[in-house]
Amino acid sequence: MSVSTNTDGLPRWATLALLPAINLGAALVVSSLVILAIGQDPVSALAFMVKGAVGTGTGLSYTLYYATSLIFTGLAVAVANHTGLFNIGGEGQAYIGGLGTGLVCLALTGWPWYAVLPVAVLAGALFGAVWGLIPGYLQAYRGSHIVITTIMFNFLASALMVYLLGGPLLEHGQMAPESREFAESTFLPGVKEIAAALGYRTSTLPLNLSLVVALLCAVGVWFFIWHTRWGFQMRTVGANDAAARYAGINARTTIVVAMALSGALAGLVGINELQGVQHRVTLNFQAGMGFTGIAVALMGRGHPVGIVLSSLLFGALYQGGAELSFEYNEISPRLVVVIQGVVILFSGALEHMFRPALVRLLKPKAPAGAGQRA
Repeated sequence: MSVSTNTDGLPRWATLALLPAINLGAALVVSSLVILAIGQDPVSALAFMVKGAVGTGTGLSYTLYYATSLIFTGLAVAVANHTGLFNIGGEGQAYIGGLGTGLVCLALTGWPWYAVLPVAVLAGALFGAVWGLIPGYLQAYRGSHIVITTIMFNFLASALMVYLLGGPLLEHGQMAPESREFAESTFLPGVKEIAAALGYRTSTLPLNLSLVVALLCAVGVWFFIWHTRWGFQMRTVGANDAAARYAGINARTTIVVAMALSGALAGLVGINELQGVQHRVTLNFQAGMGFTGIAVALMGRGHPVGIVLSSLLFGALYQGGAELSFEYNEISPRLVVVIQGVVILFSGALEHMFRPALVRLLKPKAPAGAGQRA
């Protein structure tokens, strides 16, 4: 039975599992040194982060809540990456997608949540897709650089939302820049409601049914990218644009479709944040999830399974870091940002640093005398 390997001889399982684990371990070692440098016990601090993230029902709920938004944005970045595009505009696409979700929830007052949900998903995906499609069109047909245009569209999205929440969507008599609250019937069921339906009592927690939507999107992206003609065309364009054109693939259309799909996935963040938790449209509800999604996609190697796992890791960092800053007065919340940055550094910029050593360690040794003449 043969083992799938890469061109440098490293087994595929090592690339997908062992190398990311080593990178994560290296990031934790460096983070421990940083904690030690400020005079704290790194073992105790990291153990408390783990306990705060997954050691209690409340902590696990918050971890999964953060992970839900990161699954959406991580998948968005991955779809673009498979087409050879670096979509750095997930933040703006999530923002505008949330606007679509919010408008649906504001308009469908009195509808039950299960009727509102599919409409809100379609609206969020549509708004996000439009915000991703325009930079895709500019890249494919006008030669604009996708990184520049998506950054610009992040600022345009922010300016548009400031205008809308400062005027047209502002609740009458309200000073804070936010819309009126959605009708309670449109709220997505959370842990409290689900537990009550099963006969249990629990406190109000942010985790809600949008996690199911995120996991379904992960399955859908896996099937689309690896088991459909469109997915094959995207991967071909991403691997070699010239060869794809020579094979008859319309690279321009493929780029536009990929960016629209990427924006649609990012636009679903509003399902979790607005319909699931905040129940109104607010400023900056996406809270940097679009940017963190880039690290999630890189660490997950662009595969939905890896993205779900890396989303859980970053969700745990968010929640565990928040608990850590509450428990240790000497540790600033900015230290959590440092730890996240170190993880991103080793899983992104330095992801291949340990690869040569792994190749030498795992490369099969040639049989004795194999190179000698008979």
